[in-house]
Amino acid sequence: MTTSVIRAERQLSTRTQSLAIVTAGFGQNVILTTVTTFILVYLIQYAQISTQGIAVVTGIITAAKILDAISDPVMGSIIDMTRTRWGKLRPFILFSAAPVAILTALLFSVPDTSESLKLVYFGACYLLWGFAYTACDVPYWGLIGSAFGTGAVRNHVVSNVRAFGAIALGLATLGMPWFALLLSFSGPQTPSSGSSASATGSGWSLAVLITAVAGMSLFLLAFFFTREKQTPAAHTRLTVRQLFSTLVRNTPLVMVLVGSVLGFGRYIVQAGGAVFVVIAYGNEGYFTLIGAAIIAGMVIASFCTPLLLKWMTGRWLAIWSSIVGAALYLAMYVTGFDNLITVVIFIFLTGLSLGVFLVVQATMIADSVDDVEQRTGVRNDGISFATLTFVSKIMTAVAVLVFGIFVVLAGYHDGVKVTQQMQQLVWLSITIVPAVSCLVSAIPFFFYRLGGGVKPVQRSASK
Repeated sequence: MTTSVIRAERQLSTRTQSLAIVTAGFGQNVILTTVTTFILVYLIQYAQISTQGIAVVTGIITAAKILDAISDPVMGSIIDMTRTRWGKLRPFILFSAAPVAILTALLFSVPDTSESLKLVYFGACYLLWGFAYTACDVPYWGLIGSAFGTGAVRNHVVSNVRAFGAIALGLATLGMPWFALLLSFSGPQTPSSGSSASATGSGWSLAVLITAVAGMSLFLLAFFFTREKQTPAAHTRLTVRQLFSTLVRNTPLVMVLVGSVLGFGRYIVQAGGAVFVVIAYGNEGYFTLIGAAIIAGMVIASFCTPLLLKWMTGRWLAIWSSIVGAALYLAMYVTGFDNLITVVIFIFLTGLSLGVFLVVQATMIADSVDDVEQRTGVRNDGISFATLTFVSKIMTAVAVLVFGIFVVLAGYHDGVKVTQQMQQLVWLSITIVPAVSCLVSAIPFFFYRLGGGVKPVQRSASK
């Protein structure tokens, strides 16, 4: 009955669905970038949170990230056990959009009250925001795998999603401060600015509200203008045992996940680049060049990866992008950081390797989901793509942790006299560590094989 209802929906062309998915991802990434990039700036400069309060905020964010990572596989399991007239993925996209928009706006609308109440308010909103964002992100990636069945089309869609996601990151990073300034009609100015033309807290609140509503409105296109895959396996309600037994026996998926985690070093430049430029050059503003180089490399690589996939398989492209990335980081270490332009060029080239890897990573997971469905009769888009978002968070967390360890070993802190030894140790952390990480991450991909001998899982669920 469920299958017949879904088939009764108006069929959509591949082009329409592709445009909807890419546009939805763009809107989603604008919101994600806004929150992750500017929330601390807002809390310090406009919500007037003290140094001690920011320590509490850091603890709140860390705890929320841990819970957020745990919630990914839980969300994936819920999706795979859900069946509605719209399928199992699209309903979560529909019903998560409003909570994400509302909670994003609330994060940047801290009330003018005591600091203790401000922290309680922020903690509640941020925790709920994390859960709401997971509820929209996991089904979104699962929908990409479900809506686009053929490899070439899906590769093209994933590459566009990654490319426009990077563009959204750049636009939000550069544009949100100006948008907040434009909407700042009155109120306290930024403490760091001596100019009368300064953003205000109310300006940020209004800018984020408009951005959140617009971003999630675009995100809803993924509900209205896509259709999920129509197979018996896709419309069969699964049990928890079926989900996890199929997941752990999906060797190709496991290899992608292991290779991804081992490649955490790819994220170290993003995690520690702003600190490095201060230590190496004494100018935090130089990180704009570093960030722009990474984004440019990722965008170009994302658009070009489908062409590369016509010449080699995703498996070999993952391997070679890792090896090339390792070589680039090693060459960057040997060249040194004396010339900023040379560093920016190398960062751009590593951005190319990262962009290729991110596209291939998602397409290989989608291929593994199709493969395990063919071999076992079980399709678990939700929990499989939950591992993609989970692994991305683990990679970021490990990158931050490792870079932080090197900073501590270097003895750097605000106000300390920077020494050459300190600079060299931090330079090592963003070159040699990523080089080793990329090289090691290539190993699991040698064992990525589709069509392996996984026996069918016993299916007892009803449609």
